[in-house]
Amino acid sequence: MPGNREAYEQAMNAGHNAAWDKEWSLAVAAYGQAVKEFPDDAEAHIHLGLALLEIGRLDDALKVYTRAHQIAPEDPIPLEKSADILERVGRLKEASQQYINVAEVYLAQRDLDKAINNWERATRLTPGLVAIHAKLAQAHERLGNKPRALRQYLLLAQAFQRLGESEKAGKAVQRALKLDGKNVAALNALRAIESGAEVNVAGDTGELTARPAPSSAPKPSRLPVGEADPLGPMGEAMTDALGLLASYVMEGGMLDAAGGDALQGMEFQRQGLHDRAIEAYRRAESRLNHPALKLNLGALLLLTNKPNDALKPLGEAVGHPQLSAGALHALGKVYYTLGKHKQASRYLIQSLQAVDTVLTMDIDDPEDLATLYDRLLTALEGRSEEAMEAINNRFVNLLEGKDWKQRIAETRRQLEETLRDEGEQGIVDILVAARSDKLTQSVSLIDRFMRQNLLTLAMDEAHRAIEVSPTYLPVHIRMAEIMMREGRVRQAINKYNVVAKTYMARRENDRAASILSEVLEMAPLDVSVRESLIELLESENRWDEALDQYIDLADTYHQLGNFDMARDIFIEAEKLANKVGASPERTVRIKHRVADIDQMRLDMRKAQRTYEEIIQIMPTDERAHRMLIDIHYRQGNQVEALKKLDALLGIYAKSKQVNKITQLLEEQVAMYPNDTGLRSRLAAIYRQMGRKEDAIKQLDALGELQLEAGLHQDAINTIRQIVQLNPPGLEDYKRLLTQLGG
Repeated sequence: MPGNREAYEQAMNAGHNAAWDKEWSLAVAAYGQAVKEFPDDAEAHIHLGLALLEIGRLDDALKVYTRAHQIAPEDPIPLEKSADILERVGRLKEASQQYINVAEVYLAQRDLDKAINNWERATRLTPGLVAIHAKLAQAHERLGNKPRALRQYLLLAQAFQRLGESEKAGKAVQRALKLDGKNVAALNALRAIESGAEVNVAGDTGELTARPAPSSAPKPSRLPVGEADPLGPMGEAMTDALGLLASYVMEGGMLDAAGGDALQGMEFQRQGLHDRAIEAYRRAESRLNHPALKLNLGALLLLTNKPNDALKPLGEAVGHPQLSAGALHALGKVYYTLGKHKQASRYLIQSLQAVDTVLTMDIDDPEDLATLYDRLLTALEGRSEEAMEAINNRFVNLLEGKDWKQRIAETRRQLEETLRDEGEQGIVDILVAARSDKLTQSVSLIDRFMRQNLLTLAMDEAHRAIEVSPTYLPVHIRMAEIMMREGRVRQAINKYNVVAKTYMARRENDRAASILSEVLEMAPLDVSVRESLIELLESENRWDEALDQYIDLADTYHQLGNFDMARDIFIEAEKLANKVGASPERTVRIKHRVADIDQMRLDMRKAQRTYEEIIQIMPTDERAHRMLIDIHYRQGNQVEALKKLDALLGIYAKSKQVNKITQLLEEQVAMYPNDTGLRSRLAAIYRQMGRKEDAIKQLDALGELQLEAGLHQDAINTIRQIVQLNPPGLEDYKRLLTQLGG
């Protein structure tokens, strides 16, 4: 249903004024009102997004800009602002993709400069975007900016080389040399590629350095991902430790008793004779203090079920870079075996992070991983021992088996998505869920199928996941999303509502509120979902938010044509507003809605009473005055109508709004042309403004009305006013005045 255009424009003007004065909270309220009047207005959404951005409500601003883009997909501003917000909150890969999307919009508008600017922002956040570097190079070349084009070709070469595509890297350098055949950086890049060295473009100057290719650079020894040690990081560290210890003994010439015991321990370890290996290592330990010996001794003590004895040597091995991940893993297993689950989780997570950092050397920003695992540690603080035991069991199983490296990557992606979409509690949910390893694989499959739009396969996998863990709510949320995308809107909404109520039953009200709010964005007219949200807000005494939802619920009933129910809900909202001491503006807003419904139902008496109450609360409310004027005229009560009119004219006069006075009187005269009081007032204002011809026209019409009504004395006074204005045909007016005895 179309909104009120006048209310919309007033709200937008109020928002602009507040924004000009940097009163951003007031601007949010005003623009929010404009959006409510016209929910599909992109301009109102864009201004609201900016105001929310200014007061730091980034998540809300992102939602508003997303909606603005849906309304006006050809407008680049919502996309650009969304990208900026995503960058601010650290969602850099999404921000990068959004900048690429913005660039495409600008490109469609033939604004190449702005497209270039956004492509460059994307590459700054996510280096190595081959397609974007190629576009940038071609764009700069087309604009004749050879230095910048050359730099982009070199960055393209660097990206191709890191992908193992040296031939394409060489072609990119050749393109650079076509621009400047003597460019030192390009020539160095070509030599680096030909010699197998690594291309490295430094800074913004286009300088280039060459360094040994990654294959020849020293790295911690690691098995390829497909050949992982079944004992996990601890097993790999034990293998590394054997090599480190042998080198230390042999190269150091330590062929004394300690060296001999160490070599003997290593041989027993290779043969699987753990107890004899431990004895030999212990003999060597007092005279040979090396982290590799400590690692193997601690790990073997753990494997032979002596966890308490394993703590000290493993703790001494943690500091060695090559052995750290394995030592942390072993310490986590020690504490897990001892039933000390808080300590166990910390060591196991640190081991996961250490391994993941090595496995994902291609990740542009290692700080992303650090942030992820820090948040994971934070999410587990204060959890019950029972929950921690289940979580540690998951971690222990994750770090073992032949495919543990692949599973770490899958789990990390799952944790990233869960943290982003469902917060810290979502992390706990998936880790404590029954058969959570299987659940992770299922969720990963569901998400993959959904990305590929294979919705039937996604739903089938979701049902299998529910069989594994019936109470894991994120899967239910995905099922609702699938239903929504399949067009089964009603079923999807019911599913979302059930999930939200389940979260409410668990007292996870923030998550319930988040789901209900998102559903209302998709289906704003769904009464049951809004009622659930109201119930939640009332249970938490969040009265201001509940009041907003009551108003929106009443508006929903109004849009659905159920005016009686809408009026009842507005009355409840008014009671709540009085109870919580809401601002006069909010109370007046509710009363206007009630009065509008009463007018629609032709109950003018109730509407009149409500508008009078509004004026008592807010004496300058223009709309209430206007509606009372109209009601009195429609009831034939001209005297009261003119009283209300004069009251509103007085308000305009105090604020020196002459144009509004004129506009109001002209509107009223057009609606009620036979009203002498209106004609008289309009003529008077025209005279004050010096609009002589308009004043004469109104006085002439007024005199005729008075004569027709037999009001001769009034007509004489009116004609005298005309004569004073020296109108055309002055003698005719004087003659008429004589005939009337004036």
